[in-house]
Amino acid sequence: MEIMASANEKFTDNAPGRFYVDSNCIDCDVCRDTAPSNFRRNDCGAYSYVYKQPETEDELRLCIEAMNACPVEAIGDDAEEVMYLQKSIAA
Repeated sequence: MEIMASANEKFTDNAPGRFYVDSNCIDCDVCRDTAPSNFRRNDCGAYSYVYKQPETEDELRLCIEAMNACPVEAIGDDAEEVMYLQKSIAA
């Protein structure tokens, strides 16, 4: 069985957009260490969340690296959904 982040379980703290962290987060620091400009810690809930969506190619690369390094696959990527919504709005 493959574990992957679920948009239905993402934290409300996440900045709107492509990347998110869901309730599988174990607060291991990997994403915050890998992409500190984009991930922060919720101290009360003891989990990470996307503080800011990537705005540069470097930030995007680091967010993808963080997602791939997450030991419990708690980081999701809605790139296809975001692109679909942008195209729908533009039409």
